[in-house]
Parts: sequence; C-alpha cells; structure tokens
Amino acid sequence: MSENILELSLREFRRTKQLADRAIDQLTDEEIFRLMETDGNSVAIIVKHVAGNLRSRWRDFLTTDGEKPDRDRDSEFLLDAADTRDALLQRWEEGWEILFAALSPLSESDLTREVRIRGEGLSVLQAIQRQMTHYAYHVGQIVLLARTWRGSAWETLSVAKGQSQAFNRAPESYLTGGTDSEAR
Repeated sequence: MSENILELSLREFRRTKQLADRAIDQLTDEEIFRLMETDGNSVAIIVKHVAGNLRSRWRDFLTTDGEKPDRDRDSEFLLDAADTRDALLQRWEEGWEILFAALSPLSESDLTREVRIRGEGLSVLQAIQRQMTHYAYHVGQIVLLARTWRGSAWETLSVAKGQSQAFNRAPESYLTGGTDSEAR
C-alpha cells in the first residue's frame, strides 16, 4: 500500500462522516431532535456542533487560528426555529466540504508546518489527528443515539452480530464501502 498519511487521513475522515450519515439517515425528524437526558445532546445538537467546528478549524487552515473569531461555540449547543433537519444537514455538508477542500491540496511537506488552534501551536499532522479524534468521538455519540432510538429497526453500520464468518469469506464489500448485505 503506497497510501500516504494525507490520503489515509482524507479516507478516514470520509469513512467517519459516512458512518454518521448512515446513522442519521435512519432517524426520523423527531428522533434527530430527541434528548436522552435533559442536559444532554441530541443528534441535531451534535451535528450543529461538529459543523461549527469543521467550519472554524478548516477555513483558512494554514494561515489563521483554528478558533475563528466569528465562531460562537456555545450557541452550537442550543437549537432554535431555524435549526431544521435540512438546515443542520446543509451546514454539516458544508463543514465537511471545507475540511476536504483544506486537506486535498496539501503535500507531505505540509505535515510539519505549524498551525494554531486556540493559540496552541501544532504541526499540521497533529492538528489532523486531533480533529480526527474529535470527530470520531462525536460520530460515536451520533451512532449510539441513533442505535438507541431505532431499536429493533436499526440497520447495522458494520458487521452484524452473527455475521463475522460471512464477512471473513467476502470482506471486500465492507473494506471498499460497498453495500453487500451478506458482508454487512
């Protein structure tokens, strides 16, 4: 495999996003906005927060601090009438596009360049890894909430219980992101 760290990072960001997208797609509008606890986060709030983070961190990534002055992080955890499913998912898509556009033109030599997030100096590689962890954390929350809300109607995003042997016989579909139900 000759995949470099940037290609691998882009691939893993796409896979992380795809997991969230596939979980969100299974939810009704009511479920997206449902809270598990009064002071907890719904899928909608997590989507809004991640979209805000993506926009802030990756816009002008190499030249400005990742915590942009126009970001109001606290408001990302509050929903108002404008925060419909469609509006939130549009911001989600726009945020991910900003990330992909920021990383796609980078070269291996850029990985050691310094960027800043909240005033802290990090290498580009460190910043990528930091954000990968952050997004994976929140996508895990989205998947857990979606799985909880869907109950028995949940369609697994990975190898289903009891299907490991079938997966092991034909892993290509899973590894390439296909939809072969036997391998899922």
